[in-house]
Amino acid sequence: MVAKRLSLLSLSLVVMWACAVAAQEQPAAATPPSGTATETELDKQLNIYKSTLFEGKTEQIRIDAATVMLFSDSPAARQILLEALDQTENVAARTAVCKALSFARTGQRPVRDKEQFIRPLLLVLASTDSATARLGADATLLFGYEEVGGPLAKLIADANLPLPSRLNAVYALELHPDMRAAITLLELVDDPVTAIASAAREALNSLGIDSGKDKLARQRTTEQLRSEGQEVYLRKQVIRQRSQIRLVRTESNNWLIRYLSAQEQILESLADDTAKGAFLAQHLATPEPAVKLWALEKVRQLRLASKTSTKLAVDVGPAVVNLVSDQDRNVRLKTAQLLSLMGQVNSAERLLSQLEIEQDEEVKTEVFAALGGACYFAFLPSSPFKVPPEVRVQTLDWAVRYLAQEDRPRAQKGAEVMKKLLEQNGLTDADAGGYLALLAERYKQEKGKPEGALRAELLASMAGLCAQGVHSSQASKMFGPLFEEALAEREDRVREEAVDGLIYINKAGALKRMKRDFVNDNSLRVRRRLIDLAAEVGGKDDLAWLADKIGSNAESESAWQAMLKILDGSDTAVFVEWIDKLAPREGNSRLAAEQQIAFLETAERKAASGGTTEFAKRVNETLANLYVKVGQFEKAASYLSKLRENAATAEQKEMVLRALLDVYLIWPKPDLAAKLIGNCLQEKDLDSNSPLVQAIDSYFTKPPSAADASAVCQALAAIRPAFERPKWQKCVEGWSAKLSVVGSADAPKQPGT
Repeated sequence: MVAKRLSLLSLSLVVMWACAVAAQEQPAAATPPSGTATETELDKQLNIYKSTLFEGKTEQIRIDAATVMLFSDSPAARQILLEALDQTENVAARTAVCKALSFARTGQRPVRDKEQFIRPLLLVLASTDSATARLGADATLLFGYEEVGGPLAKLIADANLPLPSRLNAVYALELHPDMRAAITLLELVDDPVTAIASAAREALNSLGIDSGKDKLARQRTTEQLRSEGQEVYLRKQVIRQRSQIRLVRTESNNWLIRYLSAQEQILESLADDTAKGAFLAQHLATPEPAVKLWALEKVRQLRLASKTSTKLAVDVGPAVVNLVSDQDRNVRLKTAQLLSLMGQVNSAERLLSQLEIEQDEEVKTEVFAALGGACYFAFLPSSPFKVPPEVRVQTLDWAVRYLAQEDRPRAQKGAEVMKKLLEQNGLTDADAGGYLALLAERYKQEKGKPEGALRAELLASMAGLCAQGVHSSQASKMFGPLFEEALAEREDRVREEAVDGLIYINKAGALKRMKRDFVNDNSLRVRRRLIDLAAEVGGKDDLAWLADKIGSNAESESAWQAMLKILDGSDTAVFVEWIDKLAPREGNSRLAAEQQIAFLETAERKAASGGTTEFAKRVNETLANLYVKVGQFEKAASYLSKLRENAATAEQKEMVLRALLDVYLIWPKPDLAAKLIGNCLQEKDLDSNSPLVQAIDSYFTKPPSAADASAVCQALAAIRPAFERPKWQKCVEGWSAKLSVVGSADAPKQPGT
């Protein structure tokens, strides 16, 4: 319809231009009598329409000329159309009139004195040119069957006419949705001319009517049609046509699926993006909308997956841009959505032109969004192509229009595009301030409304302008108070975007403000943003509220990571203050063992660069215990070895040795346990009162397994002290006997014992 309207408009412009030229070429004359000038102008216009009908360069403009004259009140216009149908020399003009009559059938305006066209259309049907004759047959649908049924029957019966002309009339009968046409076709099956009878059978078959094996069967069918009546006949025809349409669509879709599947295989077989781009560009230029939509989707997938998106944009970009003004609405929509992802394509001017004429609102919005992205890329310093500055100005004008709309998605698109273009150079502070003020004003218009989605989206755009861009300082001054006010909103999304805005403006100030009231905000995103902010700019004063979140909610881990960052930048005094809270000796901590280890490893580094010996000892003891708890026995042994070296008294040293022996036994490392005991036996004998012997007793009371216990016992029995150690030897014998009894009790009994 759009194409038709544009064509009619073009024709009218041609007429006006021709009349103007004709008027300029005529010499000045005396003023004619009243009415004469108007008639002259009408005659000139009619001559132009006639010339267009008979000599127009395109079929559409010829049809448009015929349509204008068809609804004209001028008898001369009607006569031109009748002459076009009567003559056979200019097939193009004859065809245009037939099509204009066919189109008029579905229009709302009635054709005046339409019966004048019956005789000329019968002449068209009598034509030996089957293509033109079929158009004439289609045009006869402008009339009821009672008007053309008789003449068509006479045409078929006229033996003086060529057979093709008579067959054209049979085809016309097939087209007419009337029971009487079907009855006439049933009668024609018995026509003595075989070709006519055969054509009638084929016509009945296409209508879903049984042509019968004999004349009696056909008479019964005729009687049934008459008894059911026209309404039932039409209902059956509608049902049958719908069924056929569904069948054709299904078959067409199946073939389309097969075709696209084959194309997909070819695409996947291509080696690189260059070959794929050329292949898809070829499909983007096809006339079939379904194929273009498939190719657009494949370009989108490649764009998202390819690491060489710039090369892909160069290869297929022009082909994609050409589809911005495609006749198919879905193709235009998909193209605009794709171009939003392909900023590297020089599409801004084409998108702007399409935006001016696009009628579909959904497509128009997507075209506008794509235009914003294309403009943003085009005005980057690194852009490989340049776009006139007025394109940015016109795009901003469109952004203002969209921003002002009540529809939320469109207003949001307006804000997004405005944000993109205000981030760049090219506007004075005064001009930028005007656009920033429009954003602020649009936000204020939304205040108090129950639905807060648009407020949140506007705040997001405003926050983005505070975060970066040449006008960020100006934006921060204007939007800061709005962000502060929005913190009181009940809508989570509104508060979330307001928090982002305050953070972009001043991180330290935002942390100070937010930790007063938003530590336990309803929004998880707000709480996490506050924690992340503390990790970035927080200090030791933030450790307390962060610690309260450990182990109790969804932000536990992020709170802990924030604490670690703060602690890592703190001095030893902070670790001394927090060690008993985070890693107490009795192990009753909110932190998991791994988290306590991370804290203590940081504390160890701090202690090494300025801590006290007592603090270092405290850290090492707790780390050793925690490493045992998590099964990292080698590290536990390493820390116990350090404690042993730094032990101040023999008693302390002996307690460390017992802890180290426990580690070796649990690990299990029997050889290391034996070596530790062997070293001690070099100094003195060990009896049952020795902490080391007590540790071994405890181990053998409940060993991990019999095999582990046996290995430990064998390693201890293999120790050969340099001096007699009878007390130790007695302990070894006791353990060996105990393990032997246990082994005997556990052994399976022999048969008969």
